[in-house]
Amino acid sequence: MINRLALIGLGLIGGSLSLALKERGLVGEVVGYSRQLQTRLRARELGLIDRPVDSAAEAVRGADVVFIATPVQAMASVFAEIGPELDPGALITDGGSVKGNVVAAAKLSLSPAQWGQFVPGHPIAGTERSGPDAAFATLFVDHRVILTPISENAPEMVTRAVDLWQSVGAIVEQMDVQHHDHVLAATSHLPHLAAFGLVSALSRLEERYEVFRYAAGGFRDFSRIASSDPQMWRDICVANRDELLPMLDHYLVELHRLRQLIEASDSAGVEKLFADAKAVRDALYRPATSQS
Repeated sequence: MINRLALIGLGLIGGSLSLALKERGLVGEVVGYSRQLQTRLRARELGLIDRPVDSAAEAVRGADVVFIATPVQAMASVFAEIGPELDPGALITDGGSVKGNVVAAAKLSLSPAQWGQFVPGHPIAGTERSGPDAAFATLFVDHRVILTPISENAPEMVTRAVDLWQSVGAIVEQMDVQHHDHVLAATSHLPHLAAFGLVSALSRLEERYEVFRYAAGGFRDFSRIASSDPQMWRDICVANRDELLPMLDHYLVELHRLRQLIEASDSAGVEKLFADAKAVRDALYRPATSQS
């Protein structure tokens, strides 16, 4: 049971965590802060928070769990503001999609004791929607949450973070900070770049209106994530630059190879590339089969 949850950032991730805890009766009070007053008031109206406050510092006073769900580039200022107000023993965690810069920002602003209270995390869940209206209580059910504990974390702090996410239905795994940023650059950040890039490229065609008018389901499905929050994904690209650029280069090499095959009318080569990709994808996402 969480007596008081301080929620800093009132969008899809933070709001969904609050709703999930409330639905299960696992939190007494949720105090929330977002930079925009309108967002804070809307979050209270939707039941995401019980009490809106005017600063991150005020939000964390008396909280036994602090969850930071802002864009990753905003977290440095959040850590600097909340440090003097944190309760001893409070669990501090976050939902940032990039961990290296978040961990560095936390270490810079938190005291040595508070540094050990911070258990970095990343819920691998979301939709293309953002803001408090996007939140829903079942977002994390059967989705992975990656924790990237630091060496200074006491075991009980890590256990509390694990329990927090498992209590809302998530599958919790642990990973090294750098390895997390490397893996997520490939599996999450690069696909978003590909979707944003495709929509941007097609929008610059002279016949773009006709192109989009006759776009089929495949385009809609692939481009869905290009409706994601531009500010959040801008921050992710900047924060994970060192891991993302090599992944982007690797993808461009593969696209160039495909272009060469098509230019050479190498139908066998094109088919093999497609068949290999299909086999990998089908192996990753096998359809559920009924058992007799």
